[in-house]
Amino acid sequence: MNNLVEVTIPKDYTAVFDNLDVAESTRADYCYRLPLFVEFVNTHGFTPNTYLDYKKHLRTMPWSVSTKNKHLIVARVFLKELHRQGLIPTDITHNVKSFKQSKKHKKRGLNDLEAKRLATWLSERPDTPENDRLKAIFCLLLLQGLRLIELCRLDVEDIDFENEVLYVWGKGQDDKDPIILLPQTVSCLRQYLKSNGLKEGALFRSNSHSQMGQRLSTRGLREIVMVIFKMLNINKTAHGTRHFYTSQLLLIMPGHLIDVALYTRHRSIEMLRVYDNRNKQDYTLDKVVSAFAGINF
Repeated sequence: MNNLVEVTIPKDYTAVFDNLDVAESTRADYCYRLPLFVEFVNTHGFTPNTYLDYKKHLRTMPWSVSTKNKHLIVARVFLKELHRQGLIPTDITHNVKSFKQSKKHKKRGLNDLEAKRLATWLSERPDTPENDRLKAIFCLLLLQGLRLIELCRLDVEDIDFENEVLYVWGKGQDDKDPIILLPQTVSCLRQYLKSNGLKEGALFRSNSHSQMGQRLSTRGLREIVMVIFKMLNINKTAHGTRHFYTSQLLLIMPGHLIDVALYTRHRSIEMLRVYDNRNKQDYTLDKVVSAFAGINF
């Protein structure tokens, strides 16, 4: 079973992904992570156990389980596509499982105090086109719960001011979903479009010299958010805004996961249950602490 197998990995190996039915951002991520697997094959050769051995190799890496799984998935997609194209004789990924990953969020979202600190800072900024842009961005992240990629995909034409609806191209979706806009979000978007003179095309565009005027990327958006977080001493990730949004909805609708999912657009109720359990744990923490108040070391 450990004999070397005759295999041809194309010189331009990332071209293997060209015909995959995936988003361009996913394809780019595949191309970014694939060289590690190709280097592993070039070093150790190719056998029927290569995929399993690669998993063992990833287990030794000082990364999170999530990152290891991302590299493992890219290798799986790559090998399956090589098999489909007839470049390797068998699918060697069969019966090899991904790393087991906890379903609990390891990173917390913004808490209420941090969200208010951010809102206060924004409200005190002078009225300028750039500050209007920041207010519109954070309204969509904090008050509407958009993912970073969803915000970057927005066009001016996706806003329906008459019905106060925004059409969002969601994660893993082929069509845009309508979401109801809060009055404050409508106001911020109106002001942003007016002060920046935007009438069509990408809703948010880059201000960096190298990409001036181009659609804002998720990397660029993340940098904008993290610079402000650092300045306000908010030690959370950019995705923490969505965590805050989801947690706030569950606080006012505890246990009503299906109702909350209408707003958060989570496809998995199980993921919302993780948020709900975290809220309940936070609520009972004071009682747990008080139970051991008399024990001092």
